Amino acid sequence: MAPPKRGKPKDASTAAAPVAKFPACLRAVPPCTVAISVHAKPGSKVATITDVGDEAVGVQIDAPARDGEANAALLEFISSVLGVKKRQVSIGSGSKSREKVVLVEDITLQNVFDALNKACKQE
Repeated sequence: MAPPKRGKPKDASTAAAPVAKFPACLRAVPPCTVAISVHAKPGSKVATITDVGDEAVGVQIDAPARDGEANAALLEFISSVLGVKKRQVSIGSGSKSREKVVLVEDITLQNVFDALNKACKQE
């Protein structure tokens, strides 16, 4: 068995900073993109964020689910909620499904989390 290492003991100041806990529906994609799992509910009267859960962010869309109208409305709504330009928001997967992954470029995970929670509480 190897002898114990000598040197300075590690104290709390050199330990890694605690990492903020985000729901699993939000993921950082290097270098500076955030992927948001979305459960879209098209055909609603008003566009709102219903909940921010661990599985997905529930989003009601005020457009019908035909000819890509709901997808366009979803991207426009997400960009307005997050305060980013429309060109920074795109659908990564699920364009023909209610379960989608929306990619947002040039934003931090914390900013997305804060904006979604703020929009969810405004209902």
